[in-house]
Amino acid sequence: MSGLVKAKKYDWKDSNMALFGSDIDKGVKKESALTEKAWISVTNLSKGQQALFVWRIEKFKVVPWTLEDYGSFFSGDSYIVFSQRKNPENPDDMLQDVHFWIGQKSSQDEYGTAAYKTVELDTLLDDKPVQHREVQGYESNLFKSYFDSITIMKGGCDSGFRHVTPEKYKTRLFHFSGTGKKITVKEVSLDQKSLTPNDVFLLDQGLTIIQWNGKACNKDEKFKAVQYLQKLKSGRHGKCSSECLDDGDDDDSDEAKSFYSALNGTGGNDDDDDDDDDQTDQVDGSNAEKKLFRLSDKNGQMEFEHVTSGSVTKRDFKSNDVFIFDTGSEVFVWVGKGASPAEKKNGLSYAHWYLQNNSNPFKPVTVVNEGRESLEFRENLF
Repeated sequence: MSGLVKAKKYDWKDSNMALFGSDIDKGVKKESALTEKAWISVTNLSKGQQALFVWRIEKFKVVPWTLEDYGSFFSGDSYIVFSQRKNPENPDDMLQDVHFWIGQKSSQDEYGTAAYKTVELDTLLDDKPVQHREVQGYESNLFKSYFDSITIMKGGCDSGFRHVTPEKYKTRLFHFSGTGKKITVKEVSLDQKSLTPNDVFLLDQGLTIIQWNGKACNKDEKFKAVQYLQKLKSGRHGKCSSECLDDGDDDDSDEAKSFYSALNGTGGNDDDDDDDDDQTDQVDGSNAEKKLFRLSDKNGQMEFEHVTSGSVTKRDFKSNDVFIFDTGSEVFVWVGKGASPAEKKNGLSYAHWYLQNNSNPFKPVTVVNEGRESLEFRENLF
């Protein structure tokens, strides 16, 4: 594995990936899956029905996520997302994808449960879905396409977010940044230092929501913030009011005083030890050199070796093995039809290990089977 750069330390990466390499028989997994109530909504889908489901892991259980909160995730949690949609290359075919999403502060137990349950759901559906690993802030384009926007909030399932009245709602500051449809929404510290003139911010105080428009913000950020504000107000059944401020407005107005007094420079109500800057900066891998590795036990022990770099072609993949294909921006685990059981079981574990020793350990990971490769996979071949 020469040439790899040691990854920066991050506190959730060593979660229980051994679940993927266990010797649990598929039949046993399927029996377990048949008793999981969360999967009933999936198994009841008709063949041509398009659907999207989101679940959060709560104390080892798979709990349906409220529809109105689809696209919103807590950094302290892990989630499972299932999609069934029409195949753009064949209207008569349906594509299924199952993702597990890892919050930056998600516990090992939550992460491990999400990973295991993803495999369980895939097994229940006879391995038809494509499996994906997603990491907070580094989600794949496919994952992001399911939602109008992705909102990251501090806290987790123990934070009491659900069933809270507006009077007791925790004050939060949301940051809107980007252009077009690529607007990111992230909760940031209640601090004036969080404000940037290029973006838009929403101060959510429960009964009052204030939108602050930076001097150099764009119309897309403003529009997305207004959409988000209306969604918040709708969820509180008219019990809250809203105001709008522009950077440079009269700071003596009641709205400005209320806004700036909440940003007291101490981080406000932050109580979960989140650090807005503690995550590694995202690496744009679109121009990075592609790399292909082979996982094989043909010599009696598991070997992981470099195959080629640069122009990777379909001919480089052999049916008897498992391959790890790093495109620069994401990683694919390609499972050959003739791969051994051990190779199949260890593919995702080795991809995880590979990323731990990579300059960008947060890349999305997707498992594809020979003959059922996704369009995203094929687009990266030379």
